[in-house]
Amino acid sequence: MPYNLYQKLATAALVSVLFLIFVGAIVRVTGAGMGCPDWPTCWGLLIPPTSVEQVDFEKLPVEKFQRKAERMGRDPSTISRESLRDEFNPRHVWTEFINRLCSLPVGFFSLATFIAAFWQAKERPVVFWLSFTGLLLVLANAIMGARVVYSGISPGVLSMHLALAMALICVLVYCAWAGTDTPFKVQTRSQPSSGTRLAKVMVAILLLITIVEGILGAQIREMTDELAKSHIDAPRETWIDDLEQSGIYLLHRSFSWLILLVTVWAYCLAKKRQTGGTTPTQKGVLAIVFAQMVLGIVMAQIHIYSWVQVLHVGLAAILLALVFRWLLTIPAKPEIA
Repeated sequence: MPYNLYQKLATAALVSVLFLIFVGAIVRVTGAGMGCPDWPTCWGLLIPPTSVEQVDFEKLPVEKFQRKAERMGRDPSTISRESLRDEFNPRHVWTEFINRLCSLPVGFFSLATFIAAFWQAKERPVVFWLSFTGLLLVLANAIMGARVVYSGISPGVLSMHLALAMALICVLVYCAWAGTDTPFKVQTRSQPSSGTRLAKVMVAILLLITIVEGILGAQIREMTDELAKSHIDAPRETWIDDLEQSGIYLLHRSFSWLILLVTVWAYCLAKKRQTGGTTPTQKGVLAIVFAQMVLGIVMAQIHIYSWVQVLHVGLAAILLALVFRWLLTIPAKPEIA
């Protein structure tokens, strides 16, 4: 079934959010989060500098940077124009700036989705209000992005940043699915109806544990950020021993096996109950879960590669979107085409 204009805009907004999460993960693993110490400018410029000579350090709000350092528990007296000059890294500058640029399509498509939702308001008021909610979430995350900079990448602020992104993903998935007269539903066998109900329950459980695993993963990422600061000269493979001392890490690692079990169970139910076989969404969920297991094993047993961390975070966001869409497409009662 072809998407209408509203659904295409909501899908574009969703894709831009997922892409931004990938880029944001790159920023975190490269340590480029403070590549631009100010916001919305970058080193006091609209177009970021490519060399330290392009920065006018006399115009930088050093006092503001010192207050930020104090909130981080750092001696504010260590912040000076000379220290800022020494910390300047053009690679980090442009990595962070590209991250900011990638947020522009999110805002554009979310606004366009909300405008298009006015034609949905009469027949589908839920879609209209969720479109408005999506726009508010984008604005809230933009404000949170500024707080990430001014808080010195505070772990709590980063976790809230991620939570808002997860909420936005679910809102946009629903809008893209429901913004039509006939939202897609899988076709299931009429008997027994208990099989359909079980499938819906299993996917709902999968959605719940995926969210929980994402929250645990955010805590692990905060831990790896701290390890990057405290183990500057140590190879990344030595981080594993430190992580294994944490109950959160062990829970996160063990919880992934529960996700695998529930996913396989739900997939088998879908394959058995659906008249047209499994859908691309369901196959995508199964593939990503297996891929996440492989990536997790690589990080736990071999090495915490930066590129593996990026893939792990990005695929987790896509998994959330696909699982929620899978849940939406299961009918409350068996349907036959």
